Amino acid sequence: MDPEVVSNFLSEQRENAPEDLQQSFLTIEDYWDRKLWHQLTEVLIHYFNTAASASQRLPLFRHFILSFSEKINQLQFVTLGLLAATQCSDDQERLAFLTDLVTKVNKPASQDAYVYALVAASEVKLRLQDLAGARKDLDTAESILDSFDSVETEVHAAFYRTNASYFQAKADFGAFYKNALLYLACIDLKSLTLEEAQARAYDLSVAALVSDSIYNFGELLLHPILDSLNNTQNGWLRDLLFAFNRGDLNAYSVLEANISKAPLLDEHKTFLWQKISLSALTEAVFRRPPHDRAMTFQTISQETKVQPHEIEILIMKALSLGLLKGSIDQVAEVARINWVQPKVLDMKQIDNMRLRLKDWDSSVNQLGNWIEGVGKDVWAA
Repeated sequence: MDPEVVSNFLSEQRENAPEDLQQSFLTIEDYWDRKLWHQLTEVLIHYFNTAASASQRLPLFRHFILSFSEKINQLQFVTLGLLAATQCSDDQERLAFLTDLVTKVNKPASQDAYVYALVAASEVKLRLQDLAGARKDLDTAESILDSFDSVETEVHAAFYRTNASYFQAKADFGAFYKNALLYLACIDLKSLTLEEAQARAYDLSVAALVSDSIYNFGELLLHPILDSLNNTQNGWLRDLLFAFNRGDLNAYSVLEANISKAPLLDEHKTFLWQKISLSALTEAVFRRPPHDRAMTFQTISQETKVQPHEIEILIMKALSLGLLKGSIDQVAEVARINWVQPKVLDMKQIDNMRLRLKDWDSSVNQLGNWIEGVGKDVWAA
């Protein structure tokens, strides 16, 4: 590009910029003139991230940045493009802009930038209800990401965030839950506003509860995102998750009145009862020592508040889901359980385990004393 044309364009943009940002244009022009591409890119990203630059992002990108786009880091080039795209008038214009950006960086040496731009385009397609187009782009992005040994965290974060949005739109709660947690693992939670953190905690909590593939909420219960629901109108949702985790039917009965506040939970009310019953069953097994896990159907009915004639189905469901391992004696109406799926323990459950360990220690001591008493001659020899 003609240096005089660039100088005139930047001078025009400087005059249109707020007074406190005008100095940035002198720095931008200086770096461009000296061909300090890395420093120039850093200054531009910083400038684009200021709210006051909004109206100038698209002109700067189209009439200035594109002229040297081949000379700068392609991932940073896409970052500038995504910031500029926020100023498009609507999603149709934004998609056209991002589609051009995707084409520009689709080169063997810049596949990370290609994925970053492709994911951004798929996010717009989701908003335009083009789910098939979004899925195609996300599948392409995923296959490329899987081939990388390493990639910038921001690229993975964008992929998981958009993939989670897709599965949320498709009501695939298990896949949404997995991808939403992976997204949170890629970012600094401090980068989320309180409202964003609360919204994500709410969506994750609801997905965990209504998913028919998630019966262990440990990763979510330990995640600090859940604390954002404390002292809010949705605080009951956090309490409900912990009630499910410990199979607490009494707590569920108290919190059940809140379920109508969440439409998705209200739609799955029958399923939620089945799920808490399974949790109550696994908790009942967990509380028992390994040598005392042969439970009659009547005992299970009392523990889970499930009707006796439905107990066999409940146990079979737990076995099929991998929550328990064991066998059922249909004639004697006894379930013999030899394994229960591990899960995150709250303080009460940890205390129960402490008591069980004390009992075990006492049993070991009694056994040692008995052996010592009946085998004195052996020990002496």
